[in-house]
Amino acid sequence: MSPTISGLSPLAATDALFFDRPDAALDRDAAARLVGQALADADDGELFLEYRESESISLDDGRIRSAGFDTTLGFGLRAVAGEATGYAHAGEISEKALARAAGTVAAVASGHQGVAAEPPRASNARLYTDANPFAGTDFGKRTGLLAEIDQYARGKDTRVKQVMASITGEWQAVQIIRNDGTRVADLRPLVRLNVSVVVEKDGRRETGSFGTGGRFAYARVMEEAVWRHAVDEALRQALVNLESRPAPAGEMPVVLGSGWPGILLHEAIGHGLEGDFNRKKTSAFAGLMGQRIASPGVTVVDDGTLADRRGSITVDDEGTPSARNVLIEDGYLRGYLQDRLNARLMGVRPTGNGRRQSYAHAPMPRMTNTIMLGGQHTSEEMIRSVKRGLFAVNFGGGQVDITSGKFVFSASEAYLIEDGRVTTPVKGATLIGNGPDALTRVEMIGDDPALDPGIGTCGKSGQGVPVGVGQPTLKLSGLTVGGTAA
Repeated sequence: MSPTISGLSPLAATDALFFDRPDAALDRDAAARLVGQALADADDGELFLEYRESESISLDDGRIRSAGFDTTLGFGLRAVAGEATGYAHAGEISEKALARAAGTVAAVASGHQGVAAEPPRASNARLYTDANPFAGTDFGKRTGLLAEIDQYARGKDTRVKQVMASITGEWQAVQIIRNDGTRVADLRPLVRLNVSVVVEKDGRRETGSFGTGGRFAYARVMEEAVWRHAVDEALRQALVNLESRPAPAGEMPVVLGSGWPGILLHEAIGHGLEGDFNRKKTSAFAGLMGQRIASPGVTVVDDGTLADRRGSITVDDEGTPSARNVLIEDGYLRGYLQDRLNARLMGVRPTGNGRRQSYAHAPMPRMTNTIMLGGQHTSEEMIRSVKRGLFAVNFGGGQVDITSGKFVFSASEAYLIEDGRVTTPVKGATLIGNGPDALTRVEMIGDDPALDPGIGTCGKSGQGVPVGVGQPTLKLSGLTVGGTAA
């Protein structure tokens, strides 16, 4: 990084990266001219400039197994005419490359009588630091942290047989230029720490994992209290699983823990509330605006404005400021998540959810931090109300079909509830259901809303973006639990 970037505003910093470098092959005037030519007949579009530094270091069995650092620089140019999109990208930022891209994407609007959409509104919000996370610590300290994690975990319990830890970071600088000359920029740090522990007892091995992160410097996850908590949680989960027995199968009441179990909400419900699926009427929620789709008390928001959170964005990848968007209010459907294209075609305003993985990808409606708000019940009340059921505390992977809403999720930590008490840990439990149906089965909503620790990545149409989830403890009247017990 050039030292002249430190302390500059996002717009000035990205100007320095893209246009003012000694080796720069594109200037601001040429960029504006070419964007104007490419989008002259289009309804919408933008030039997306991106610079990214990324690092990943992993440790396994006491040794650094991999370490990599990469920088990328490139642009994506998009022209939108009606429902059609022309998109071109290149791994270099030069006048020659942009001119080729402009000629390509302009073809989508050839003969189209477009009226340029209004630019995004301006925003002075700053939701996270602009600082590059690599600037605060050196490589040796980061690798040393992983070694310290390994030693600490092994010293905690003699049953620990393997420790895997990784630390990743990135710094993304973006600038978005429209044909009317509007320019928006953002500087986005992102770090994450992951720990997995394998324990063994009497020949049986089990694993526990925990991760944490967000949009801040490495120093946050390198604090002793933070990384030790990650190790303690991974070890605790592994030891719980070591004592687990096969999960039962059948339909039963389910209590979902607070925080990370919101990933079920994200997958089973959140994707179905994205604008593209509803415009095309391929979502199970299409055409239901204003109707009751969930139990009374269920309120779900997508909030990209939370400070330092992994899923937060000051502006989205089209330049629209992020927002707190109410999706479901007291059980009624109130809104969808919109990028600019789908919002225009549906006659509504963009919600700040146009996101892309990188300059090589066109934006689409995506979630940020998707959260169910709290209620009035305690988790103890919920447990006491269940004669026989499942308490799912943490989740692993899951799948959902957007059209039908059907989902399958595996629980990485779960317990039986018997006669109103949490009893035996169980292994191999999967939750099977339907998103729209599950919303109507919410019987009790906890007073303990929590966010996930900062580890989520959402995949859609081959693109991955960082996201957050959250919820209070929830009781559902019944879900199908897949298990292995007879």
